[in-house]
Amino acid sequence: MAPLRKLLNEPENFVDEMLEGLLLAHPRLVRAVSGEPRAIVRADDDGRPRVTIATGGGSGHLPLFVGYVRPGFVDGCAVGNLFASPSAEEMLAVTQSINRGRGVLYLYGNYGGDRLNFDIAAELALGEGIEVTTVLGADDVASATPEHASRRRGIAGIFFGYKIAGACAASGADLATVTRVAQHAVDSTRSIGVALSGCTLPTVGHPNFEVPAGEMEIGMGIHGEPGVERGPLRSADEVAGNMLRRLLDDLDPPPGSSLAVLVNSLGATPAEELYILYRRVHRGLADAGHSVHRAFVGEHATSLEMAGASVSLLLLDDELTGYLDAEPRGATATVA
Repeated sequence: MAPLRKLLNEPENFVDEMLEGLLLAHPRLVRAVSGEPRAIVRADDDGRPRVTIATGGGSGHLPLFVGYVRPGFVDGCAVGNLFASPSAEEMLAVTQSINRGRGVLYLYGNYGGDRLNFDIAAELALGEGIEVTTVLGADDVASATPEHASRRRGIAGIFFGYKIAGACAASGADLATVTRVAQHAVDSTRSIGVALSGCTLPTVGHPNFEVPAGEMEIGMGIHGEPGVERGPLRSADEVAGNMLRRLLDDLDPPPGSSLAVLVNSLGATPAEELYILYRRVHRGLADAGHSVHRAFVGEHATSLEMAGASVSLLLLDDELTGYLDAEPRGATATVA
């Protein structure tokens, strides 16, 4: 086996040492809940009564999930092992810590282990008098057909859910409203990715899947889940056009729609290549008669050092646009 090209100590300490470094680097933004080092919450919370938002998921995807614990996004995150769900106990600790008396929204990706543990945490929280609602990110069009959209995985498009739900909660809305708005954002989002290489979990020591040199896989998931098309690597314009066609076919926006676009690196793809992809997406939307209200280009949901990218579209209306554009004080601060 070839030696790992990673900056590590002991592989089994990867997640905990990452979190320790994150907390040391950003003490004004995040802190760990006492007794639960994998339960991370905002350090700048003012304690006022309001709806709060919790998320969680496996490590290996920074800034997803814990990187969105910041003003204008989410209030706490339960952190699992690499590509693994956090425990119900960690999620309950987050819920207890961020509860401000007006209820807690769980907003996380649609994966079986996460659903099981978050549902247990919600039941335990209810037993303590904390009202919890749930919205699942399920934006990956490659993971299920429209008829089975509830089975779709959550990938980078959950960024829009965080941003919009966070702004709604910051406005003082009640839990029912924040939940409805978050669900509306999730329902209006579609994503698809393309992988050019696999990634290596430090605790495993070899790639968890392979994409041969010179090939690509459209629709591969962020954990290596099978995609919908594998073949020779095409030009950036062809790849972006392929993904955009699939997104528009699924989203089916009305003529003249206003959209937000997210072009996301899966870990090893540089910003320069992302902007080349965005160029084609932007022009393709214009050719289809749509406009881009806002664009987000960069690392938003990665898969360790996987080479590739994803594209997400959010179909906007007046309500979603208002929350997307809201910038609460301190919202530009980030921990990842």
